[in-house]
Amino acid sequence: MTALPADVSIVVPTFNEADNIHELLARIGAAIPAGTRAEVVFADDSTDHTCEVIEEAAGRSAVPVVLHHRPVPEGGLGGAVVEGIARASAPWIVVIDADLQHPPELIPQLLARGTATGAELVVASRYTAGGDRGGLDGGYRKLVSSSSTLLTKSLFPRALSGLTDPMSGFFAIRRTAVDRAAAEEEGLQPLGYKILLELAVRCRPRGIAEVPYAFGERHAGESKSTAREGMRFLRHLITLRTADPRARAGVFGLVGLSGFVPNLALLWLLTDQAPGLHYAPAEIIANQAGLLWNFALIDSFVYRNQRRHHRRGARLLTFAAVGNADLVARIPLAALLIGAAGMTALPATALAMAIVFTARFLVVDRWLYRRLHTTLPALPRVTPDPDPVPDPLG
Repeated sequence: MTALPADVSIVVPTFNEADNIHELLARIGAAIPAGTRAEVVFADDSTDHTCEVIEEAAGRSAVPVVLHHRPVPEGGLGGAVVEGIARASAPWIVVIDADLQHPPELIPQLLARGTATGAELVVASRYTAGGDRGGLDGGYRKLVSSSSTLLTKSLFPRALSGLTDPMSGFFAIRRTAVDRAAAEEEGLQPLGYKILLELAVRCRPRGIAEVPYAFGERHAGESKSTAREGMRFLRHLITLRTADPRARAGVFGLVGLSGFVPNLALLWLLTDQAPGLHYAPAEIIANQAGLLWNFALIDSFVYRNQRRHHRRGARLLTFAAVGNADLVARIPLAALLIGAAGMTALPATALAMAIVFTARFLVVDRWLYRRLHTTLPALPRVTPDPDPVPDPLG
């Protein structure tokens, strides 16, 4: 059955979804209009027999099937989607979950909406007029979904303008938008299961449209939404938000300010509880507490994806050296500004602090955590065989 080159590639990330595969492929086959060339690309991280079920179902599928089983599930569900996209061949890519909470019957509407509006991204939304999130289990998951949506839109008001459901896992995106992001230095850096957020922010799609849909009940299997995935989502938010150097500098400064809390707490203990200790060494010791606090936050959150360049101990020692140099440099620099430039003490001190902060940020940002290209390895486009013969080894 010849079905390529395809008009649409439907990418399905799977993790232990064996009981959903037959129903999913049957509904996708029934939903694709006559004359539309389609393919289904499974990007699989399963530890059960899902691959075997996909192979079996592919033989009866009305749509050609490509199976890529990932031996290492790097990047979680988002990483699976990116690898699935790399193996897709069509100008339109639809991402849909395997659990049938996303109705495959909506795929033609997503494509039609994109064609009619010229948008590069079309999102199936639970929150736009006519949408429904009833498939979310209980009040807790609904609260988490609403809170996550509000937080995400507040952090990226420009990139997500006009998008009511940035947490959706069901959408269509043009290949041109994905290729544009892949060509950037940052590329795509998926983490966890909210891949739409990654694509919307990094791909900068030229036009966003939405189609309302009702989020259904799971057909089979268990939800992948866990507390661990929630933490990965928060780390992903920080990574995306600090991709811009100005945002990183702002977060860097806020973390630095927060370091005054452990600094002053230890200084109080050393001077009030150990009155025999002179103020100067007490201040030096207390400063190390602030630096350790700052390093823990910056290393764990702001520069999490850039930690491979040095060992942790080397990063800590370098960070501490830069922070202590900051402390030593401020006073003589302020004195120089007062003596040579004729400035008064207050503006000279403020300018010295700004100069030293900028220098410290640049050393940490451009050298200690230099931003190498840390995306998933680029994969060649794989043109599937004309007949649906899946390859479980990729």
